[in-house]
Amino acid sequence: MLNTSNSLRLHIGVFGRRNVGKSSLVNALLGYPLSIVSPVAGTTTDPVEKAIELPPIGPVVFVDTAGIDDAGELGGLRMARTAGVLERVDIALLVCDHTGIGDDERALLAQLAERKTPVLCVLNKTDLGPRPDVALAGLPGEETDLVRVCALHGQGIEAVKESMIRLVPEEHLQGPPLVADLIRPGSTLVLVVPIDLGAPTGRLIPPQVQAIREALDADAVCVVVKERELAAALGNLRARPALVVCDSQVVLKTVADTPPDIP
Repeated sequence: MLNTSNSLRLHIGVFGRRNVGKSSLVNALLGYPLSIVSPVAGTTTDPVEKAIELPPIGPVVFVDTAGIDDAGELGGLRMARTAGVLERVDIALLVCDHTGIGDDERALLAQLAERKTPVLCVLNKTDLGPRPDVALAGLPGEETDLVRVCALHGQGIEAVKESMIRLVPEEHLQGPPLVADLIRPGSTLVLVVPIDLGAPTGRLIPPQVQAIREALDADAVCVVVKERELAAALGNLRARPALVVCDSQVVLKTVADTPPDIP
């Protein structure tokens, strides 16, 4: 798994009233218990974050929040923290239960609409009663997707994931290229990769991995060497490489060892 900074990940906020099953939904989406689940309303007090890889989206951060109907002085403080999460989420999951949509949900939907945040409404606890279609009058028409689930039993979770994928902003699905726009199929790319002591043993840092992947996707030949082996590697190549790419910490040595006619 790539060690992607949380600031670069897609942030998915999970909102709803107390005890509608927000934490159960997060746990079902992750496949393991991140958040404590309890029948006692208000179990989640502060936003709980978890960074994971969610195929095919990639690196995301789930943010499980306190109930939007929290009460009392402490409840007000918790709701203020939940409101702060609204400022940094890219997608919102609004969870409601078999009682449907109420004033709290409508107020939250209005805030999300003001921020132009994509919303997926998740109707949880469908095992507790009939579909409350009348109680859902309050959703902003066809602009808001609705998925019915029973998070406790894992029913409908794949449909939630599929709906989230449709809401992902385009920039998160296709980020800016590092080298893909500089190489052609069949060309040779030389990557000068110093071993970063800060990276975990046996791993490369994300930009290095991205450059290698882009070269492979472009059907180019990718040669990866450390800075000490660059001169020898260039001498062994039959064809002139189309491009030499290096890390900033070894740029002086890379320039010195690379012939001036090679970009």
